[in-house]
Amino acid sequence: MNNLASIKIGIVGATGAVGVETLKLLSEINHPLDNIFLFASERSVGKFIKYKNSEIEILETSNENLKKIDIGFISVSSEVSELLAPKIVSNGGIVIDDGSAFRMKKDVPLVVPEINQQDLDSHLGIISIPNCTTTPLVMVVDAINQISKVKKVVVSTYQAVSGTGKEAVLELENQQNGNLETKIYDYQIANNVFPHVDDFLEDGFTKEEHKMINETKKILHDNNIEIIPTCVRVPVKVGHSESLCLTLENDISINKINEIFRKYQGIKLLDNKSETPYPMPLLSEGKKDVFVGRVRKSINNAREINLWLSCDNLIKGAALNALQILESMIERKLIK
Repeated sequence: MNNLASIKIGIVGATGAVGVETLKLLSEINHPLDNIFLFASERSVGKFIKYKNSEIEILETSNENLKKIDIGFISVSSEVSELLAPKIVSNGGIVIDDGSAFRMKKDVPLVVPEINQQDLDSHLGIISIPNCTTTPLVMVVDAINQISKVKKVVVSTYQAVSGTGKEAVLELENQQNGNLETKIYDYQIANNVFPHVDDFLEDGFTKEEHKMINETKKILHDNNIEIIPTCVRVPVKVGHSESLCLTLENDISINKINEIFRKYQGIKLLDNKSETPYPMPLLSEGKKDVFVGRVRKSINNAREINLWLSCDNLIKGAALNALQILESMIERKLIK
């Protein structure tokens, strides 16, 4: 198989926020309807999802149906991933998983194609994509690493509720309309922020923050880089933002850093010359790039670079990254 159109793609979690975006991306490239298979929870089996001018039926995740696919894009809970991914692989398929189930396993590549697509060469059937906060972070670090080693990153995230799922978006909308009932989150998210995402661990950091630390090191193949994250949930529907302070090995001019951002595939620099002078979630929603702006040096340390970024957590943070992995695998002749 040397072209994308010939590949039978299964989307597991087709009714979820990431699954919906994955199907949109496939429609943009006119992937053949007959080569798309949709899977979701039992309550959705038998329903139809619109695709271009037609519809696709949601199938049950039986072994017979899973045998039909060459590639499985999985965006569901870790428990379901752990159940279904090995079945797809045992049938000769390849899994690109959006969840955390396999990310830190030694024999599973964790890939952002702009950075480490060569890691795909060693895959054993399962490939992971990183957390949606890790992806824009590592892209920025990788860009700057081309001109000076990044030794340390202090990062604060501003994460949209869609990262929790469609029900969290609905909860935010309801609260904005006056219904302050909380089901998904412990506290009201409208007009509020939570200074944590996921569960707290014994060291005071959260699981989400540990994901950023560990995934960054694995993707960059750099166990020495220091990552100090604070993950925050904000009342935004779509689009994660991050404030970064990066400590570089050398004193590099802002002009050189901006130049490398302009050249880096997947990053769009916004500065005073841009129509919009800095990134915002509303700007990044529905877009494929990581938007970077407000690039500046710390006042008392010329080797510290500060910046702000925003990106669509459902697209580059998930669906697009998975599709780019598939395209990279085709280019590297890794799909038989």
